[in-house]
Amino acid sequence: MAEQTSTANAWPANPADLIPQGRKRLGWGLLAIATLFLLAIIVVQILYKTEMSTVGFDTWRPVVYAYILWGAALGAWQVLTRGEDGQRALFLLPALLFTIAMVIFPTLFGFYIALTDWNLSSFTGRRFNGLDNFWQMLADPYYRNALFNMVLYVLAVLVEYVVAFGLALLLNAQIRARKFFRVVFLLPLMLSPVAVSWMVGKSLMEYRFGPAATLARYLGWDNPAFFSDPITARISIMMLDAWTFIPFMMIMLLAGLQAMSREVLEAARVDGANAWQTFWQVTFPLMLPVSVTAVILRIIFKLKLADIIITLTSGGPGGATDSVSSFIYREYRDRSNVGYGTMLAMAYLIIIVVFVTWLLKVASRFVRNVN
Repeated sequence: MAEQTSTANAWPANPADLIPQGRKRLGWGLLAIATLFLLAIIVVQILYKTEMSTVGFDTWRPVVYAYILWGAALGAWQVLTRGEDGQRALFLLPALLFTIAMVIFPTLFGFYIALTDWNLSSFTGRRFNGLDNFWQMLADPYYRNALFNMVLYVLAVLVEYVVAFGLALLLNAQIRARKFFRVVFLLPLMLSPVAVSWMVGKSLMEYRFGPAATLARYLGWDNPAFFSDPITARISIMMLDAWTFIPFMMIMLLAGLQAMSREVLEAARVDGANAWQTFWQVTFPLMLPVSVTAVILRIIFKLKLADIIITLTSGGPGGATDSVSSFIYREYRDRSNVGYGTMLAMAYLIIIVVFVTWLLKVASRFVRNVN
């Protein structure tokens, strides 16, 4: 019995411990060689791209071949060092290689471009300039104005949430033609923001002959120029963007209301709660997880706001309606400034990652405290 106990204790808890050390060293050696070869090809590609065009380094094809070889070595390393666990990990390898090639590498390359002076209209080509673009970004009043506008646009999500919740409550009630109104309210979500910009912004809100401008004159507004005054232009952009995406929040909230237990609402009515008390003390707390999800998703969409602004105002008047995305787009399109535009984009990416991470933590803590 004692011998069986000692044998059981001596059996390795990890199956990888059964793999011979020579096999593991072979796996690590293959991975190290493939990694060094890939790094060497990348360095040669960057440093000698023009000088070695005769041996194939005029394109990124050698890097692609070296990357494929590195992926094969990575799979072999998994199998040689982990055995059956490594074979199961091979099913995740294509997704990992795709993510590295399409997300991580372009991001790293973007950070490199952000440290260069690269204007497509210049004959000098790309030139490394360190942190000059970063200092220029900090001193750029138009970029700071775009960040300030993004704060206003994100705060407008709270108003959109109130409207969307009201519409969801209305469509969840027993009203006539309820299915018809659901389809009607979803129509803006089916349209492209560019189509909304032309159909509503360029046509209905046109200064001279637009129906909205004509109605505004009839109501006493002498100069109904929706996009010439900075404050009015911002509000107009917010309204058009809200009209497009409020149905998105509404349909999520409506799904949450329909999934809510009817017995809970009936119990609240039996206890004597009126409509407002039932909503505030029962419906709203139960809908809080759905509400937080809808608001966070809407904020993520809002952080990418650009198409309506580009189509209607091009950031005007004087950059008053610019979002960060539209400002970066115009930096690329109008000024052909790839280096500085990439620096703006990388800085905005870091801001978004930090802000959304903080927002998710705060939302999770808030829902947990309320529940």
